[in-house]
Amino acid sequence: MAHPPTLQFLGATDTVTGSRYLIRSQGHRILVECGLFQGYKRLRDRNRIPFQASPASIDAVILTHAHLDHSGYIPALVRDGFRGPVYATPGTTDLCKLLLPDIGYLQEEEARFADRRASSTHHPAEPLYTAEDAVRSLNSFRAQDFDSPFSLPGGIEATFLPAGHILGAAQAHLNVAGHPIHFTGDLGRAHDPVMYPPRGLEPVNILVTESTYGNREHPQGDPEAELGAIINRVAKRQGVVMIAAFAVGRAETILIHLSRLLAKHAIPPIPIYLNSPMAIDASDMYQRHRKEHRLTQAEFEAMYKVATPVRSPDDSKLLNLRGGPMIIISASGMLTGGRILHHLESYGEDRRNAIVLSGYQAGGTRGASLAAGDTHLRIYGRDVRIEAEVIQVEGLSAHADSNELIQWMKAAPTAPAMTYVTHGEADASDALRARIKRELGWKVRVPEHMETISLEQPR
Repeated sequence: MAHPPTLQFLGATDTVTGSRYLIRSQGHRILVECGLFQGYKRLRDRNRIPFQASPASIDAVILTHAHLDHSGYIPALVRDGFRGPVYATPGTTDLCKLLLPDIGYLQEEEARFADRRASSTHHPAEPLYTAEDAVRSLNSFRAQDFDSPFSLPGGIEATFLPAGHILGAAQAHLNVAGHPIHFTGDLGRAHDPVMYPPRGLEPVNILVTESTYGNREHPQGDPEAELGAIINRVAKRQGVVMIAAFAVGRAETILIHLSRLLAKHAIPPIPIYLNSPMAIDASDMYQRHRKEHRLTQAEFEAMYKVATPVRSPDDSKLLNLRGGPMIIISASGMLTGGRILHHLESYGEDRRNAIVLSGYQAGGTRGASLAAGDTHLRIYGRDVRIEAEVIQVEGLSAHADSNELIQWMKAAPTAPAMTYVTHGEADASDALRARIKRELGWKVRVPEHMETISLEQPR
């Protein structure tokens, strides 16, 4: 007798990172998302333990978008024996070609830096995976267009639907042996300045939804005006504005706001530097996938003229000697690594300067610590005092907030038989669960880490 198809929650059930969902059907295994755990050390340590299912036993991976909490474990999965295809949209495939090797290189650099400063508990420090591992994993990618169904082992048919959020981002709609299940991935916003809104929810038996902003609403104010006000007051005191931005997606949003502010003379013409090779290279991707975003050709050209691109490590180091007034846009968005950390070391102790957190900060990250009011950050084994002004501009987020998530669900033609709330901190997931039950009357709950449910009889 054949076993009924199941879904196991391997990640993003008690955290907003590490999205991983394993479907078993007709003797086959399909992994939806393959993300890194980030934030608290107990979560990051999960990246170092053997994958919950043998990588060689997984037939295919379905990837909704390129952000690391959804894609960042793929190089390790391939290195450890996965030999199947990774299905993603063309935009996501292109961005992963930039993102994954860069992250592998960055992990190698951070391991070397930790060795030089003797700041690691491991000697020598070892990266989770290397740039070579990441490059090799790119051979597994198979691009699939939006709205084009494709077949997978186990009697599964999958379709990518637009999610907004960032370039290439998709919702994944699967029919698993007659049981329709829908993964939101990360849903974008209805009025995002760059991306179009997410596609509406179709009839489905099971919904697996993100809840990043499940307990919050984005501010009603204008994030562009808020960004302009920050720049004006810091420029008056000859300070440096350090904008921590995700290289994929958030950097483009900030650039379009800066170009508009300069065009209407709302900020002074101080030097602006885009210190992220990945964000620089992503500009070609936005040209290549014009139908996915709102930007006109004129807007696209204007946004990439406002900033001086910084590629080499030496040029990045020179910025730390330059002083203000200036604006530096650099990764990572939650201060988990990257060149932004070196800028914080150089400029964080000066109260004339400012640190702009451009969106959500996962618990346990340096960004979350700063947002909570901490005045010291541990960077490469050294405690760095932070005297610079810290501002979190949540209106820059590319995530749907709680109201937008509820409105997206409310427009569905029928209620799912069961909704699972994932990819959020515990308070955010539970708050969204309560709203879905109270306002929509749907059956809903927050699953446990490693829990397995039946797709025939979800509970």
